[in-house]
Amino acid sequence: MTSSITLGRRRMLSLAAVSATVFAAPALWTRPARAFDHPALPYDDSALEPVISAHTVGLHYGRHHAGYFRNLNRLTEGTALAELSLEEAVQASSGIPSLQPVFNNAGQAWNHVVYWDQFVPGGPSAPEGRLAGMIDETFGDLETFKEQFVSTAGSVFGSGWAWLTYHAGQLWLEGLRNADNPLAHGRTALIGIDVWEHAYYLDYENRRGEHVRAVLDSLINWSVVADRLPS
Repeated sequence: MTSSITLGRRRMLSLAAVSATVFAAPALWTRPARAFDHPALPYDDSALEPVISAHTVGLHYGRHHAGYFRNLNRLTEGTALAELSLEEAVQASSGIPSLQPVFNNAGQAWNHVVYWDQFVPGGPSAPEGRLAGMIDETFGDLETFKEQFVSTAGSVFGSGWAWLTYHAGQLWLEGLRNADNPLAHGRTALIGIDVWEHAYYLDYENRRGEHVRAVLDSLINWSVVADRLPS
């Protein structure tokens, strides 16, 4: 999966043209439908236990994530947006009121791909190399990073996501509402933790912070995260 979200000027202008045309005259942009594919979960439903139960994974991946792809395909069928990659659909629909339903579903579809992939079993249990140095430089140490990440997740009012992002040579923590994501703002997503209630309520009830801390302590594959860091 491509985690870098910087496109060339020509490509960005192309996406802007697609967005403007779909907004102004969708009939002119009718295309054969090309489905956005819901990628297979890269491990068994039980692989994240005990932090995230198989029951939660089944509902979260099998219903919520699948539903975003299903809605996205329905909303974009027969339009130019259906010809884009998932990343391009997020960027092309971001900030356009008439395409907000598309953005909501494309954003959530993309967010969850980032989410599931960062939990692939294996890899180091703590950051190494360049990534470790950047975390120490930015946050002081790994423990402080985790504490600040949990705090960022707690600051999201209602539904949304907590992100570790990379932009302009630096690491940032961001709490974003609903389907919003770093991709829509020109930043690279390194870690994304879902703080919609469907992600944790069956296992942790209202203890969002406890869930986020457990994910950071036990589930992050830091090799995957390091691979998302631009060179």
